[in-house]
Amino acid sequence: MVRNPLTPEQIEAGRRLGRLLRAARADRDLGEVACAAGMSSETLRKIETGRLPTPSFGTIACLSEVLDLPIQDLAAAWRDGLRLDAAS
Repeated sequence: MVRNPLTPEQIEAGRRLGRLLRAARADRDLGEVACAAGMSSETLRKIETGRLPTPSFGTIACLSEVLDLPIQDLAAAWRDGLRLDAAS
């Protein structure tokens, strides 16, 4: 299976998503949040830094629940560039 490279817009959307997740995690330990969401710390770190710009829906749903962040806000961050201060 050949995967098309991500567009610059998709890469930027992944960065916005990562920033929102990082802001929602705040002072919580990355490892604890990752464990609660059923993923490795490295996976969460990659998502937060934008190195994994297209996480699966299941991953996002788990993070939404663990961080008590409405999944609609995560979708908006991906789609529209939701301002991080609006999520606080």
